[in-house]
Amino acid sequence: MLAPIVLFVYNRPWHTQQTVEALQQCELAEKSELYIYADGPKKDATEEVRNRIVGVRQYIHTISGFKSIQIKESEENIGLANSVIQGVSDVLNKQGRVIVVEDDIVVHPFFLRFMNDALDCYERFYEIFAISTTMERFQIPSRYKRDVFLTYRFGSWGWAIWADRWNTINWDIDRYDIVNHRSSKLVRKFNRGGADLWQMLLDQKNGIIDSWAIRLGYNMSLQKRFCLRPIKSLVKNIGMDGTGIHCGGNAMQFLPLYDSETYSIELPMNVCVNRKITRNIQLIFAREKDATTSIIKRGKGIAKKVLVDLHLYRNRS
Repeated sequence: MLAPIVLFVYNRPWHTQQTVEALQQCELAEKSELYIYADGPKKDATEEVRNRIVGVRQYIHTISGFKSIQIKESEENIGLANSVIQGVSDVLNKQGRVIVVEDDIVVHPFFLRFMNDALDCYERFYEIFAISTTMERFQIPSRYKRDVFLTYRFGSWGWAIWADRWNTINWDIDRYDIVNHRSSKLVRKFNRGGADLWQMLLDQKNGIIDSWAIRLGYNMSLQKRFCLRPIKSLVKNIGMDGTGIHCGGNAMQFLPLYDSETYSIELPMNVCVNRKITRNIQLIFAREKDATTSIIKRGKGIAKKVLVDLHLYRNRS
């Protein structure tokens, strides 16, 4: 049985259409069920935003090309994190497995086939917590010849999961030992997937971001499980234009799309973590963190200089 597709949309008509059209071109699309969750407007939403929400809802009711389509429209805004948690939970309770896409993810024609194959192949490999189809650009070791690998970092741009993994997640961050006791051991363990993960978890704790993905990633780390990814991406994100949640301008480069005209992704039974790949991923996010820190320091330096100059000016006056 093919896994159902769960699509989350909000107020981006053009992005949503690109996402749906790519899904329609996928092998297995016509045999797959599609669930669409449309979030509602915020109380202070402008007329422009409300019009875009209406535009999205008008479009999703015209969609065809799937085995079946179910649409759930929220009258109020419940936010992306709650939308994903509630929507995925609802579908998993019925189906046992899901493939999840948000409204700015354009998928490769082999996306659904890879996801379903991987869900079938690794269902009983309980060390694999979830499946993702994109990864930040890094150097694949020349001796690594497999088509997939395991990583400590969860990827939320086109992903899949089984109900038995999803149901182990504790979404209540206030109960996390890592933030309550600032355990250095847990921080080091979590940051094996990238030096930015611990800070994102703190931002979630402090209400700076509203992310379901960072909480899923922490639970995956706590349970000593991994995310399976292909060595070439099967999705691209078209939302890094400031139109989405947590998707401002970002210079991060991602792996090139899968470029074969025929499907040839092999799923080995003995896939494992590769230390060189893990190290290369860590180096990417270490550089990202250093670059962010450098920008903050320069900003503080400029602000300090302005204050000093202002103080000297006032004293001279």
